[in-house]
Amino acid sequence: MPTKILNWGLLSTAQINRDLIPPIRDSERNELVGVASRDLERARAYAKKWDIPRAYGSYEALLADPEIDVVYISLPNSLHTEWTIQSAQSGKHVLCEKPLALSTKEVDAIRTAVERSGVVVAEAFMYRHHPQTQQVKLLVDEGQIGKLQLIRGSFTFQLENEGDIRLVSKLGGGSIWDVGCYPISYANFLVGEQPESVFGWQICNQDGVDLQFVGQFRYPQGVLAQFDSGFLTPERAQMEIVGNQGSLFIPNPFKPGWSNLIRLTRDGETKEISVPGEELYSGEVEDMADAVLFGRTPRISLDDSRGNVATIQALLESASLGKPVHLN
Repeated sequence: MPTKILNWGLLSTAQINRDLIPPIRDSERNELVGVASRDLERARAYAKKWDIPRAYGSYEALLADPEIDVVYISLPNSLHTEWTIQSAQSGKHVLCEKPLALSTKEVDAIRTAVERSGVVVAEAFMYRHHPQTQQVKLLVDEGQIGKLQLIRGSFTFQLENEGDIRLVSKLGGGSIWDVGCYPISYANFLVGEQPESVFGWQICNQDGVDLQFVGQFRYPQGVLAQFDSGFLTPERAQMEIVGNQGSLFIPNPFKPGWSNLIRLTRDGETKEISVPGEELYSGEVEDMADAVLFGRTPRISLDDSRGNVATIQALLESASLGKPVHLN
């Protein structure tokens, strides 16, 4: 059994880091040792606040540290590909916040860097590692709702800060990249492949960033899916999976906790299935350790990430053209 402890470095001081710091510190196989910012004083202040041993005044400095094994990238969406590739080229394993990239071309570039360097790169969709998600997948695969026919999902909240980076086009903003990617990835995960065709509608701000997105898609086996995402309506997060014999409703699919309920309806009766949980972000940390230390494929593979990005890319194209788009 490998006894190596993986040393982690944070690439940026983004707010989401606070969700990953506790599970890294709680893990017996991982240790947080550094944080990088483009401003050394900011890095030092952040390191002091979170009791992180090392602070770097540039991302390059962190990547040059031979004692850093894994990098967590929480930069704006538009910088994910660039720094994932640079991290891989520096011999660092990478856990990159979703979305991993903003085009399939970028995902392919990441794959090339991974193949050349031999490191592990995984996209940080934390909900995919949670026991609730695994239980839903099991129920569907076991035929508890019969043959899968329809998947519907929503993820919205009201974004009131007009200066938020999620509203800036050049930074990869938009509701579909920020929250719409969750129900899209959930549907692709359950079906096991990307759609064959999609249609999308959007409401955009002056910068061309979607504030609200509604999409639907069809899979090769005839399964249909619908989703909506947005920054204009109150907080909503849910998934419904419908088969020819029943349905599943997941009231908290993307941020499940320690105690969770799934509702299974079949033969006119609804029962609640209790699913014990775990700390939300611990799964992706331990999955990275499994991949690095044991050579296992990450739960979210580059093929998974490419399928999700291809779906979003096609939906955005459809919304722009006003007609369906077919995926290869």
